Amino acid sequence: MFEIPSTPLSRRAALAGLFGVSALGLAACAGSGTGGGNGASATPVSSDDFAKAMSTKTELTFWTWVPDIQNEVDLFQKQYPNITVKVVNAGQGLDQYTALRTALKAGKGAPDVVQIEYQYISSFLIGKNLLDLSGMNGFGDLKSQYPEWVWNQVSRDAAVYAVPQDTGPMGMLYRDDLLKAAGVQAPTTWDEFATAAQTYRTANPKSYLTDLPPNQAGQMIGFMWANGAKPFAYDGDKTVTIDLTGTEAKQVVEFWQGLVQKDLVAVDPDFTDQWYQGLSAGTYASWLTAAWGPVFLQGTAKNTSGNWRAAQLPQFTAGGKATGNWGGSTDAVIATTANPVAAAELARWINVEKEPAMELATKQFLFPPLNSVLQDSAFVGQTPEFYGGQKVNEVFVEASKNVNTDFEWLPFMDTVYSSYTDIMGPAITGRGDMVTALSSWESKLKDFAKSQGFTVK
Repeated sequence: MFEIPSTPLSRRAALAGLFGVSALGLAACAGSGTGGGNGASATPVSSDDFAKAMSTKTELTFWTWVPDIQNEVDLFQKQYPNITVKVVNAGQGLDQYTALRTALKAGKGAPDVVQIEYQYISSFLIGKNLLDLSGMNGFGDLKSQYPEWVWNQVSRDAAVYAVPQDTGPMGMLYRDDLLKAAGVQAPTTWDEFATAAQTYRTANPKSYLTDLPPNQAGQMIGFMWANGAKPFAYDGDKTVTIDLTGTEAKQVVEFWQGLVQKDLVAVDPDFTDQWYQGLSAGTYASWLTAAWGPVFLQGTAKNTSGNWRAAQLPQFTAGGKATGNWGGSTDAVIATTANPVAAAELARWINVEKEPAMELATKQFLFPPLNSVLQDSAFVGQTPEFYGGQKVNEVFVEASKNVNTDFEWLPFMDTVYSSYTDIMGPAITGRGDMVTALSSWESKLKDFAKSQGFTVK
């Protein structure tokens, strides 16, 4: 998803330029789950209960910022003609969350079903605002239909707090023409990447191999995730773990600090006019991004069509395949809904049934989380001209298989992202000491957690 200041974009939104990959972050929740275990308890639903609910005249309200999702909702209403769904765009990312919290606090106006990015699920579990869907019709076998790391983002133990809608496993997009002209091959390791950055910069003094945005915590956290770091954890109650200076996370920051201080990568904020122009003009010869990136780039740098290619994210260990995730969102059911069965079926049906799930992937360009779509040739076999006919989806499907499975989030990720921009951002922009800033970022988050009553490990 395309962030303007907060949220992962859908690939379609990115393409349309309607919303952006949040300057803050994208990504997900979980580890052994969404990080929170406080959702409203599951109520087992019998087949008779389900049939009665879906044949009763009912109106649901669905808050979502996915463009044209009315198409999938129309399919749902055709399947269940007694259920009417009112689609509401209450804002994107943080704007919607603010409106949702206001409605929940007021005790009125909250939707039945709501789009939530993975990394914000925990914050809504604190107040038991999300319904545990595990007892609902059709949820018993959902786990097996997703990659393990995706399911971990929406579940904790036996509880299920949302249905995955799209994801952002990370890879690399690069200008094949520019790299070849500079005598550089697409790097497969970070050591090769550093050498390529030097070679490319020498050959092209006015441009860079890539950009490291000082405002993009989501990308940096994705790099840490890819390297096996576990900077965050939440027990679902009052204890959080914050470890940004652990070996794996620190290795990532030390690597980028070396490139930044040698002026081998740009340090421009992303999703700005300057950055868009840089992608079109060849200022950045690669973009380390997520699975929503290819479609976004097609809409942003049309003049470069045919020159881009996709590859896996470079590795610290030669031959490695691990990657992280940056972005993606889910559909959850608010615990106060008066129609939990119909609401749960809406969240499940539009994301799991074949026709709507394929439409989300092939017409609205959300990168799918569902195994059946990830394996479907109609999705994997696409050969966009922009990427010289390369099967770009195939590259990111492979990445999705290699996302580390046990990454977790804190229940206050908005503070994590904003403090990154405040503390890490100046160190990056000033080409200064990013490692020291990393320690300061960690201290800031620990102090904040304590001020909110959390026990910090």
